[in-house]
Amino acid sequence: MKYRTFLTTLVLFLFSFNLGIFIISVASFKDTVHRAEERSLGEHYFITSALIKDFRAVESRGVHIEGSLASLLQPYSYLSGDQKVKLALYKGEQLAYSNRLEMVLPSRFLEPPKDGNRLVAMQKTGGHSYVIVSGKLPAPYDSYTMVYLYDATDAITAWKHMKNVLFFAGFILSCLLALALMLLLNRIFKPLSQISQTSRNIAAGAYETRLPVSGRDELSEMAQSFNHMAYEIQRQMTELIDAADKKQQFIDNFAHELRTPLTAIYGYAEYMQKAALTEDERLSAISYIMSESQRMQTMSYQLLELANLKNDEIGWEAQKVTGLFRSVQQTLHSKITEKDIQIEFICEIDAVWGDACLLQSLFVNLIDNAIKACSTGGHIVVRAAIEAGKKTVYIQDNGKGMSAEILRHITEPFYREEKSRNRRDGGAGLGLAICQQIVLRHRAELAFTSHPGEGTTVKVIFTTS
Repeated sequence: MKYRTFLTTLVLFLFSFNLGIFIISVASFKDTVHRAEERSLGEHYFITSALIKDFRAVESRGVHIEGSLASLLQPYSYLSGDQKVKLALYKGEQLAYSNRLEMVLPSRFLEPPKDGNRLVAMQKTGGHSYVIVSGKLPAPYDSYTMVYLYDATDAITAWKHMKNVLFFAGFILSCLLALALMLLLNRIFKPLSQISQTSRNIAAGAYETRLPVSGRDELSEMAQSFNHMAYEIQRQMTELIDAADKKQQFIDNFAHELRTPLTAIYGYAEYMQKAALTEDERLSAISYIMSESQRMQTMSYQLLELANLKNDEIGWEAQKVTGLFRSVQQTLHSKITEKDIQIEFICEIDAVWGDACLLQSLFVNLIDNAIKACSTGGHIVVRAAIEAGKKTVYIQDNGKGMSAEILRHITEPFYREEKSRNRRDGGAGLGLAICQQIVLRHRAELAFTSHPGEGTTVKVIFTTS
C-alpha cells in the first residue's frame, strides 16, 4: 500500500508539475513571439510612413521613384546594422530593393491584403527564426509591397534555454520531492507497519507486546487505542487461561476426591465377598462403606449447590440478623457442645438484604470452619456492626490460624489446608467455595485475616443497604 501510494502521488505530482512547466514554457514562448511581432509591426509602420513621405518629396521635385529607390531606402539600412533586420520592397512580384534578403518569400507575403492590413508570421529558414511583416503601401503607391524581416533567433534560443533550465530544475526538484515523499510515507506508514508486526506477535501469543507512543497527534492516539485493545486482549486471555486452569484443577481434584472413597468402598466390598467375616467385621465394613457413600453424597450435593449458586437468581428480602444468628447457633449446637467452644454473638445492626437460606448456609459454613480450627475450649466471636459505612459481619476465632499461602487459595474448590484432617471431618474442600459464591450472589465481599497461631478473622461486607 505504501508503494502504491508513493507511485500514485509521484505520478500525479510529476504530471501536474511538468504540465505547469509546459504551460509556463508555452506562455513564455507566446510572449516572446508576441514581443517580436509587436516590434516588427512598429518598425514596419515607421519605415512605411517615412517612406511615403520620401516618395512624395521625390515626386514633388519631378524625379521618378523607381530610379531613386536605393537612395530613398538607404537611410533605413541602420535598422539592419545588427544583422537582425532585413528589408525588401517589391513592385508587384518583382523585387525592387533588397537589403541582404537571401531567403525566398512565400507568394502570400508578396500579395498582402489591399485593405491596409498587414500579414505577420513566424518562419524558420536556414536555422534562423524570422518574424515577417508584409504590407502594401497606401495609395497611390499601393503597387509597392514592403516586407520587414526581424531575426528572432536569439530570443527563441533564450526561450529554449529557459525552457531547458526549467525542465532540468523540475527534474532535480522532482527527485528531491520524490525522496522527501518516500521519507514522509515511511514515517506515516511506520506506525502501520508496527501495528501489523505487533498484531502478528499478539496472534502468536505474545500478548504483552505494545506499540511505542510518542507525541499527541492522531497516530499516537491510534497507538494508545491499539495498546488499550492489546491490554484488554491480554487481560481476557489471562482470565480465560486462569479459568481453564481452574477448571482443569477442579476436575483433577474432583477425580482425586472420588478415587479415595471409591477405592475404600470397592476394597471393603471385595473383602466382604471373598473373606469369611464375623458379624462384627461385616457390620464394621458395611458401616465404613455407608460412611464413604455418605461423604460422596454430601460432596455431590455441595457440587450441585455450587453450580446452582452460579446460575440461579436469589430472592432479596430484609433478613433479621438476630434471627440468622439464632438459627446458626441451633444448627451448630452439638458441635459447639462437643468441643466446649465458647461462642459469643454480638448484633449491632438490625437487618441485611438477601436470601435467608443462603445467608444461613454462609454463616453455618464460616462458623463451622472456626469451630474446626479451635481446640477444645476455644473462643469464637460473631459480631454484626457498621464499618466504613457498610454492614459487616465478623467471625473471629482463637484457633491455629493460617499462612498467607493458604489464604490465597482458601476459596478454591477442593482446596484443603490439611487433607487428613478434612477427610476425618468429612469435608471435601467445597465449603468456602460455596461461601464465596453466596457472597458474590449477594454482591458482598469476603475477606480473611489470619496468622499461624493467632487465629482467623472472616469479614462478610455487605455493599447493599
